[in-house]
Amino acid sequence: MPKAEIIRIALNALRAHKLRSFLTVLGVIIGVATVIAVVSVIQGFNQYATSRVMDFGSTSFSITKFSQGFNTIDDFWRESRRRNLDLEDMRAVERGCKHCQMVAGMYNDLGRPKTVKYKSRTAETVILRGVTVHAAFIGQVMELDAGRHFTEADVEHARPFIILGGDVADRLFPTEDPIGKDVTVAGREFLVIGVAKKNGDFMGTPQDTFVRIPITVYTKMFNVAHEPLFIQAQTASPVGMRLAMEEARVILRARLHRMYHDDDGFSMATADTFLSMWKNLTGSAFLVTILVAGIALVVGGIVIMNIMLVSVTERMQEIGLRKAMGARQADILRQFLAESIALAATGGTLGVATGVFIAVLVSWFSPLPVTIRPWSVALALVVASTIGIFSGVYPARRAARLDPVVALRQE
Repeated sequence: MPKAEIIRIALNALRAHKLRSFLTVLGVIIGVATVIAVVSVIQGFNQYATSRVMDFGSTSFSITKFSQGFNTIDDFWRESRRRNLDLEDMRAVERGCKHCQMVAGMYNDLGRPKTVKYKSRTAETVILRGVTVHAAFIGQVMELDAGRHFTEADVEHARPFIILGGDVADRLFPTEDPIGKDVTVAGREFLVIGVAKKNGDFMGTPQDTFVRIPITVYTKMFNVAHEPLFIQAQTASPVGMRLAMEEARVILRARLHRMYHDDDGFSMATADTFLSMWKNLTGSAFLVTILVAGIALVVGGIVIMNIMLVSVTERMQEIGLRKAMGARQADILRQFLAESIALAATGGTLGVATGVFIAVLVSWFSPLPVTIRPWSVALALVVASTIGIFSGVYPARRAARLDPVVALRQE
């Protein structure tokens, strides 16, 4: 029998039972759509996170009390007993780290968002940061739309100056120039000397709702004894960064009186640390999704096999008649196998379309980025067709082996 004739008969058989065919491939549609949608979202996540994280540069690193990432409860309690890093620790690194070009310190008042006021206008839930001079130039450089950065004199003399994040400036000064105006934060007045350029949101989280003041002013306003300092360092090259990290580690371990068998008492991180953490997270989510999608595909394959067995039973007279007229076992085998593959391939195609549609909806109605990979589409179609082959082999062999006399007797 010609291949075109086999395909035509298979498609006619599927069209004769449209609803049953659709319900048969529903599991395949769900499995393929899940894979396409999740792969698209995760790939978009990774691409977006890589571009944003690499803004922090390949020649900078940070030193913090707590390690970056998702720690266990035991790790959290162990790290919470570490001594808080302070300005003296930062200055020790600044003096002793020969491969460090710049060292900076920052206090992030993350747990107590502030309200910034200007006359009758207010900006709420603002992150207040106390920074040293070089904090704006290490890692992700903070560019300004207007005004200037802090100087050594500003920090040394604890001058009440402030730099506004882009969102804060927009809320307080929608029609005015903020430079030279006085704003109030935590009951104290500050002179605006700069406005930071906007960075936009990071996965829906605002990045421009902050204000910065000299770190010496911050330490006078708040009790920082129970607040860890965030230390950053910049080097000339990636090779120099590794040497600088070792120098900083030796300096801080000595200051913290760590013994040889003790851990550092602090954590160090680079842009690669955050990327690795992110890819581990998305990788775990991807594996879970693949497991769920795999279950759906297996169920879809079982349903296809059952429906094909029902189809064989329903069409015994047709099979007997065709064999009586000279059809070979191979012809019957190819016909039913073609039907099974067509079912799975149709489900795969509908699944791809559904997955792409879901991914597009996610990108439209959420801040989550989406990247549709051609390899994921091709893989989904290949997997769906393979399921059709394996699910159709047994029913097709059963149909091909029917005795034509016995088949023609069936009512």
